[in-house]
Amino acid sequence: MNMSLAELVAAAEAEAARELTICNACRYCEGFCAVFPAMTRRLEFGRDDVHYLANLCHNCGACLHACQYAPPHEFGLNLPRALADLRVHTWAEYAWPRAAGALYRRAGLTVALALGGGLALFLVLALAQAGGLWRPPNGGNFYAVFPHNLLVTLFGIAFGWAVLALGIGVARFWRAWRPGPGSLAAAAEATASVASLRYLDGGHGEGCNEADDRFTRARRLAHHFTFYGFLLCLASTSVATVYHYALGLPAPYAYTSLPVVLGTLGGIGLLIGPAWLFALNLRRHPEHGVRAHKALDHGLIWTLFLVSATGLALLAWRDTAAMTVLLAVHLGFVMAFFLTMPYGKFAHGIYRAAALLKYAVEKRQPSRLRLGGE
Repeated sequence: MNMSLAELVAAAEAEAARELTICNACRYCEGFCAVFPAMTRRLEFGRDDVHYLANLCHNCGACLHACQYAPPHEFGLNLPRALADLRVHTWAEYAWPRAAGALYRRAGLTVALALGGGLALFLVLALAQAGGLWRPPNGGNFYAVFPHNLLVTLFGIAFGWAVLALGIGVARFWRAWRPGPGSLAAAAEATASVASLRYLDGGHGEGCNEADDRFTRARRLAHHFTFYGFLLCLASTSVATVYHYALGLPAPYAYTSLPVVLGTLGGIGLLIGPAWLFALNLRRHPEHGVRAHKALDHGLIWTLFLVSATGLALLAWRDTAAMTVLLAVHLGFVMAFFLTMPYGKFAHGIYRAAALLKYAVEKRQPSRLRLGGE
């Protein structure tokens, strides 16, 4: 029997609450990650609680491999999968506009349309602006193909929309938790947890369980390449903006300039990280996630990889006749990334950061359970 969307969300919330209740009674995995100490501050798991804990989970798989109640036990606990399933419902529930939440459930189509649309847009613009896709070398001057103001307008709107949509979604999510007052110490702890990907260490420093019971740090390292590759590319764009507006130095920049060096290092990180994550994802234990969400995972991985690969190719051949077509393809993929940021797997980093901040705030507050004379 087909279930409505509301019924699917309710079923995912109920399953997460059932498993967390059993885990809360057992507590064998209490030291594994932030989910378990946060869990012990509750006796019941309402809607807001399960959505918060689902986004606090890093899906490292350690608790599943340690669990005495995992299948084939009659309790059938698989907390990583239950929380992974619920996370996608969280992002869809809090998406802005609300109707756009459906895009999370059609991730493959969403990414394909964004990549195809972005590519078509800039190829057509290149034909209109430059009169062709293969033109004589012009010293790598991108603005001779696409005027600077045109690019600022197009990408400013796309990036602004992504920030607005994600910001409103996470703000809704945050208000639902009713967190107490924060502090600089809580913010510093959450920032450190995000920057180090602390909870991808399995709770004991040995790493995650990927394909079997063996621990490995591979997933944490692959995430580091991806995360810091992205930040370096963002830094490159920010520095180039300062060069252009504050110093009056428009692109193109020399290969040894700061924007190019940062972008090159970031691009390399975004080649290694996503490719590694894709390989790990293919080999992962099937019980760790939800097969229906594979398209969501792979969509972000491949979008980042394509952005990086075309960006590095553009840098390498910017002084050739291929520059125009390479520029159009690269900008098309960047546009696709911006358009899918609020409605794809990229959202997991933003919501997880918010959950880690909530955890850092909550742990500094007195327990509300008032058990054992607290």
